Amino acid sequence: MDTTASAPTRALATEAVHAGREDLADLGLHAVPLDLSTTYPSRDSRAEAARLDDFAVTGAALTGPPVYSRLDNPTVARFETALARLEGAESAVAFASGMAALTAALLARASMGLRHVVAVRPLYGCSDHLLTGGLIGTEVTWTDPAGISDAIRPDTGLVIVETPANPTLAEVDLRAVAHSCGEVPLVVDNTFATPVLQRPLESGARIVLHSATKYLGGHGDVLGGVIACDEEFARVLRKVRFATGGVLHPLAGYLLLRGLSTLPVRVTSASATAAALAERLAADPRVAKVHYPRIGGAMVAFEVQGDPHEVIAGVRLITPAVSLGSVDTLIQHPASISHRIVDEGDRRDSGVSDRLLRLSVGLEDVEDLWEDLDIALSAATRSRRPVTASR
Repeated sequence: MDTTASAPTRALATEAVHAGREDLADLGLHAVPLDLSTTYPSRDSRAEAARLDDFAVTGAALTGPPVYSRLDNPTVARFETALARLEGAESAVAFASGMAALTAALLARASMGLRHVVAVRPLYGCSDHLLTGGLIGTEVTWTDPAGISDAIRPDTGLVIVETPANPTLAEVDLRAVAHSCGEVPLVVDNTFATPVLQRPLESGARIVLHSATKYLGGHGDVLGGVIACDEEFARVLRKVRFATGGVLHPLAGYLLLRGLSTLPVRVTSASATAAALAERLAADPRVAKVHYPRIGGAMVAFEVQGDPHEVIAGVRLITPAVSLGSVDTLIQHPASISHRIVDEGDRRDSGVSDRLLRLSVGLEDVEDLWEDLDIALSAATRSRRPVTASR
């Protein structure tokens, strides 16, 4: 299936349900087929050689029957088509995880001799670690949004921001940042907002990154990553994916496509509950500070007066676990888990304090969630132990 988003633009809710599925009725199907094949038969090896030669040169999605699942898969292609449509992009390329997607983007630019990256903290902890550690030969300059243009060098391949940011929910002005980037592609991690709340390409970004594990899947049962971009960059990403093997499994593609169909409903409902909880937390004397983004969303971050570890230990309805974007509400302590891998000084400088908790609001009733938080906050307030990130 063609992974470029060529169909007429429809309302987001309609696209979420129908994108990537337009041919099903003509195939005599209602549900999306799941193709688990790793290889595909062909008796015309000359034609296969020609198609592989073309892919090696162009990176264009294969036309005709599939060849091998590391090159493409029909089920995954449907998800790519749908996500590209939702983000308003020409194309999308899916990967085994969000980190595999980010790695591919870095490698794609590095293959052009552009190994330098400009980035704004905070980012997801593992993204920060990948950049800071130079694990794939890249070099990073960290800056605030106002310093982006001064940080760009001739060998800068990408500028990377996350907005709202993980875990503080800090926001940046995407139009201003995109202007500061000049000709350097701006990568926006849109995991927290999803295309329901913002479409970064409309503000001048060139590349949109998702950990599809989160809201796109939406049920805590699938790992995946995806990049939405123009077809030119997608062709380089496909070649990197083929060479490095960070492919999305077809079952994951199937689950992610199914997750997209309810994405607008889930995000809208969870966001309303999150806004209500943020308001109550802000008025609560047991809470020192609440972070909730201007664009809304289902994520809330808050700093407690008491011991945050006691809040984690005290919840019963809310699940104390890393990750986010599921139908059930999750809470975690970033300094101990998601951002533990970031240097302590860098972590605190970017606003990730030892008292900060990150709440991913699900689809439960707001009163039930508040009752659970209320009990846990009371337990944390009674604690007299000094607060540090657990070791």
